[in-house]
Amino acid sequence: MKSLYFVVDVFAQARYSGNQLAVVVTGENIQHEQMQKIALEANFSETTFVDPVQEADAGYLTRIFTPAREISFAGHPILGTAWVIRKYLEPENEGPLLLDLPVGQIEATFEQNGAGDEVVWFTAPTASFGAVCECSPIAEALGLSEDDIDCTKPVQQMTAGVSVLIVPVKTLEALRHSRLDLEAYRPLLDLGFPPLVYLYCSETYDERNDFCVRFFFEAGGVREDPATGNGAAFFGAYLLRYSKAEATQELRLEQGHAVNRPSLILLSAEMRDGKPVVRVGGGVITTIKGQLL
Repeated sequence: MKSLYFVVDVFAQARYSGNQLAVVVTGENIQHEQMQKIALEANFSETTFVDPVQEADAGYLTRIFTPAREISFAGHPILGTAWVIRKYLEPENEGPLLLDLPVGQIEATFEQNGAGDEVVWFTAPTASFGAVCECSPIAEALGLSEDDIDCTKPVQQMTAGVSVLIVPVKTLEALRHSRLDLEAYRPLLDLGFPPLVYLYCSETYDERNDFCVRFFFEAGGVREDPATGNGAAFFGAYLLRYSKAEATQELRLEQGHAVNRPSLILLSAEMRDGKPVVRVGGGVITTIKGQLL
């Protein structure tokens, strides 16, 4: 059997928006080196490879590659891969789907939103809080002034499989003008901060949304994500710690305007039995279906 190949738009409200994802359903033995070459050929933020046969634990073995390397956790690949499994491998299954990733087993669920459209959700693994970064060096690395950073909130490193740096920005204008300069970021790399930077501000393009966000990462050069599920998961845990919310936060995050791929990420964050529970959801649309030759 040839490997099936799909392209899906994740966190999309319309075709050709959201974050593109290539999903390969492996019908043959594909080795690590070939997976990396396929991911580079696709050249999306991530490409996933999923075994169509369930593991003994009922999960689907899933691997995630950027164009440069394999990673252990990312948000929109979880949603897009679960969508492909549900739609093309298990169309009769209305229950949760389980994906086996290096960070552990992740559950994806499917719900109808108010408009009757299907939304895919995953529950994020628990994130750990790392070091706090000073405002001045991160502002310089982002091409901003220190006054553009909201230093009343922490610039926080967080980790769950991968590490990101959460950066609070005061205004939408500053967010628009931000960019990641790897050379200016080098001193932060030397301090152990990752070259994955998630910026947010409370000013938005659409008044229905709660935050506007951007995400820069290094993958053979600086790239920008149209929509970032793991960043949203980290952000949910960040808000639970620093906003002191007592009730469940149901938030809408907009992203992707700077790269002409507007995206909507749904975020649910609450404390449950003293522990943070963060869920990330969004719409998925298939744009390409084929097979690898």
